[in-house]
Amino acid sequence: MKLLVTGGAGFIGSAVVRLAMARGHEVINLDALTYAACLDNVASVSDDPRYAFEQADIRDRAALDRIFAAHQPDAVMHLAAESHVDRSIDGPGDFIETNITGTYNMLEAARAYWTTKGKPDGFRFHHISTDEVFGSLPADPSVKFTEDTPYDPRSPYSASKAASDHLVRAWAETYGLPVVLTNCSNNYGPYHFPEKLVPVIILNALAGKPLPIYGDGSNIRDWLFVEDHADALLLVLEKGALGRSYNIGGENERTNLELVRTLCGILDDLRPKAAGSYADQITFVTDRPGHDARYAIDPTRIRAELGWRPSVTVEEGLRRTVQWYLDNEAWWRPLQERHGVGQRLGIKA
Repeated sequence: MKLLVTGGAGFIGSAVVRLAMARGHEVINLDALTYAACLDNVASVSDDPRYAFEQADIRDRAALDRIFAAHQPDAVMHLAAESHVDRSIDGPGDFIETNITGTYNMLEAARAYWTTKGKPDGFRFHHISTDEVFGSLPADPSVKFTEDTPYDPRSPYSASKAASDHLVRAWAETYGLPVVLTNCSNNYGPYHFPEKLVPVIILNALAGKPLPIYGDGSNIRDWLFVEDHADALLLVLEKGALGRSYNIGGENERTNLELVRTLCGILDDLRPKAAGSYADQITFVTDRPGHDARYAIDPTRIRAELGWRPSVTVEEGLRRTVQWYLDNEAWWRPLQERHGVGQRLGIKA
């Protein structure tokens, strides 16, 4: 299968590219190479004749039409998006333009291409989204997000992703475009851009800096190893029911404080300090405006219909992640110099 992957130089997108290539697919990686992208993420496959890279912005409809015509993909996996909540608080405009207008352009370019090809039955447009579109959950562990949970986004980021989800469903209903959708929980793993919680904690710990935790650290997230997520995304693309949405979760709920303490314990084991524990560096900071209390995925649908479950626990995945950062300073060190990385963002309300 020939896949057009948008955002394939980003964190989740590059995991999809690497896994798709490993499974024998052809891949066209479409990426604008904005601040969070890194072509080193796909260096392991870049010389393969089945791989092609196109630097383009999903807001540029003419570029999208050219890429569809030139490469003629069998399916689209749409991951390109602005994704950092704190940045969306400071600058929501980029999130509206990329996540909403960009998705509209992708849908129209895909629809025009699909129509020109005679509307082949096998074509798929897979839209990859987030559980943040559902809003915030109570502390009750029996309550989780399902595919039928009403949308209730609370940040500019999640609102823009919710809007893009609605556009995809509308194009399916109005134009018959063959789509599948997925909404995932918090990802972590190798190649995670160093402004998100897990890499921030790892790299600050190694640098002897404070380990910032918003509020009192009680916010709960469901943690999904990125390579498990990529596996689920390819499965949904290949076997998911047309028009169906699937929630993808790691089945690993942890408070932010629990997660950080786990990371500190792993670092204490793999790269011990001369004295004390990395947990001594934990610092509580003013909470993010509108910070959702809890996210948790009910994975019943993807498990029952497609037989998918995550392969690693959060402790196993975090140990693999920490070891990867210890082994790959040449990857993350230059990224720390990019604009805003390492700074506290999203405090303007």
